[in-house]
Amino acid sequence: MLKTTLLLASATALALASTSPDVVELNIQNGEPDGAPYADYVSPLVLPSRNISGEGDWKEAVAKAKAYVADLTLLELVNITTGQGLFGRCIGQTGEITRKGFRGICLEDSPLGVRHADLVSVFPAGINAAATWDKDLIRKRGEAMGAEFRGKGVNVALSPMMNLGRAPAAGRGWEGFGGDPFLTGVAAVETIKGIQSQGVIATAKHFIGNEQEHFRGGSGSQAASSDINDRTMHELYLWPFAESVRAGVGAIMPSYNRINQTHACENSKVLNGLGKEELSFEGFYMSDWGAMVSGVNSALAGMDMNMPGFTAYGVVDDQSDPSKSNSSYWGAELVKAVNNGSVPRSRVEDMVTRTFAAYFKMGQDKDYPAPNYSQLTTATYYNGELANEHVNVQADHYKIIREIGAASIVLLKNKNQTLPLDPSSGNRWGIFGSDAGPLLNGPNGGADRTPPLEGGTLAVGWGSGTSNYPYLVDPLQALQREISAANPIAGVEGVLKDWDYEAVANVASVVDRCLVFANSASGEQYITVDGNEGDRNNLTLWHGGETLIKNVAANCSDTIVVLHTVGPVEMEKFYDHENITAIVYAGLPGQETGNSLVDVLFGKVNPSGRLPYTIGKKRSDYPADVIYTNSSIEVPQIPYTEELQIDYRWFDAKNITPRYEFGFGLSYSTFSYSSLGVKSTDLKKRNNEGSSVHSLGLYDDAYTISFDVKNSGGVEGHEVSQVYLGFPESAGEPPKVLRGFERTWLKKGASSTVSVKINKKGLSVWNVVKQAWEVPSGEFKVYVGASSRDIRLSDSFTV
Repeated sequence: MLKTTLLLASATALALASTSPDVVELNIQNGEPDGAPYADYVSPLVLPSRNISGEGDWKEAVAKAKAYVADLTLLELVNITTGQGLFGRCIGQTGEITRKGFRGICLEDSPLGVRHADLVSVFPAGINAAATWDKDLIRKRGEAMGAEFRGKGVNVALSPMMNLGRAPAAGRGWEGFGGDPFLTGVAAVETIKGIQSQGVIATAKHFIGNEQEHFRGGSGSQAASSDINDRTMHELYLWPFAESVRAGVGAIMPSYNRINQTHACENSKVLNGLGKEELSFEGFYMSDWGAMVSGVNSALAGMDMNMPGFTAYGVVDDQSDPSKSNSSYWGAELVKAVNNGSVPRSRVEDMVTRTFAAYFKMGQDKDYPAPNYSQLTTATYYNGELANEHVNVQADHYKIIREIGAASIVLLKNKNQTLPLDPSSGNRWGIFGSDAGPLLNGPNGGADRTPPLEGGTLAVGWGSGTSNYPYLVDPLQALQREISAANPIAGVEGVLKDWDYEAVANVASVVDRCLVFANSASGEQYITVDGNEGDRNNLTLWHGGETLIKNVAANCSDTIVVLHTVGPVEMEKFYDHENITAIVYAGLPGQETGNSLVDVLFGKVNPSGRLPYTIGKKRSDYPADVIYTNSSIEVPQIPYTEELQIDYRWFDAKNITPRYEFGFGLSYSTFSYSSLGVKSTDLKKRNNEGSSVHSLGLYDDAYTISFDVKNSGGVEGHEVSQVYLGFPESAGEPPKVLRGFERTWLKKGASSTVSVKINKKGLSVWNVVKQAWEVPSGEFKVYVGASSRDIRLSDSFTV
């Protein structure tokens, strides 16, 4: 492999390098990009972009795609690489190939449902899916979402989101799966397999290091550089994307931000080096909307599709034929770049081949529906043309939404077994807080689910990661129905004004039981809510939630707190109040939020949700935070100085006691663990190199961890068992890392043997010098328990 070090790299140099059969890594050692000093990490150039090869189960689809693309003209090729802008039926739409009757590719948000359409479902957010710790439920969620995307005629679902919860205040963390790469990787894989089982192309996003909204870049705004070293990149942030590629994901969306000083959409180290070479990604890259900042450089760096296709939102000079558009980094400019030799035609052919490979792999050439909705309006007609056929794709998906909503509820406190409640036990119930009630302007009243300042229940965050509610069952509505059915003469009094403390005290002091609701929201940076520019300004509850909770508790000896939040919140002001008998962490459950809640509160469902992140005692306990302001340098820098130690890894390494640890969650029952066994794979049956784990393939199973779990309590339910590994000290890993989990259903008194397999990669660390995964020699510790700190069994093995 040829490696060359240069001080500067021009577009011409990139083009020349791209014609070489060898990979060229151009590592800029000195200089100042965009006038800003270099950080410690500088992204090298990796060229040329690897052509699709048709490996594994991509073989048939790639062969079909190559045959289809072989006779396309340059203009037809460019039409598939360049979007038509923001004014078509879909949020993203490629050009057409009219000669072949190809109508283009429709791309649509979001990670929790079909955005900008009617008669669709709003599923629980990704963070709630992760809180179930249930592979089967996550897969079913993906299947149901995929069915809705297909039913609306969407080719590419912009889902799932798998950036890690590095900073607890980050605005879009709720779209993803939490603070651990292993849990995120599993949830991403199950979501992708679910979506793609319906013939819809899934999208792994945002690639990569997009862990905050401030300075994220896009649409002309300032893009920060996420400065991530190579080992941290591989062991944390690349992990879920690697798992997604293994799962056969059809598309990956590069992000707005820079990675190690270079914009994601022209970062050849990330796109070519990590994705197409190291991971052997066979699908296509499409830019986040408006994320591309160059034409030639992005093409050579590995980008395959420019979305929405134009350099400025709203500027469309030829929507019907993107190859002729002069308002795009690609379009007519890409045609020119091929004709003048800046971009090889073979690179453009590969872009389109990758797109069609995913298209054919999902079987979209066989009776796939055309888009039957318009992201511009839910009206039937728009500008005198039929826009929406109003196809109802919801089916019975409300059932899985309700089930996941209940399964994702995390019970944090249950003093004297306050829960579950008997709906007939009280004559007067007090419900407090705007979060319990409806949104006054309707569930879809705010732009992209922006929460109104007057309050209302929080079931999703805001931004492009949302969809339109068909309905929203708020908690007050569900509670009134449940209580009235059990006791028709019971009184249910709601005080929904968060700051009306006199009314709160008057009601709380006379009712038999109090339920107080509070929330904390966040979203995408293009919408600012009460001064929060996507990212949260703090980790406190909104609408004075802490004060409301304390006011209720001061007047009511049986106070149950219900929290709907996008992520961790500070709870020190109320968690241990003597009158607070239970704390229910409900997250963002989607359209069935009230029904899911009553299922748990009244014991129809035994809570089994587990935290997918750590709840610290105070904000300064966390290893990283959002960078809100820029210094005097031009490019804001986000140094990932905590390296491998995010979330529970940091708390463990620094011996910081959290309020509630990663993986924590209570049940209405109790569970005991026993009979831990650690068994290595019998390698002699699989190879001729003896029984060394080093001779295994990276994804071959190396060890099986088995143990017995018994429901020793009085209520049937699920137990979420978690397996963590402690690496040899020489490896330089955090004290323990998650490497497996299972959610097991157990009747009262029943036992079950749980087995968790750990593959070679799960035992490995990234060797920066060798540029390879390597199993360190020494003693590994095995920890099995009910959370990252509730360890019930332990053992060890030596490699």
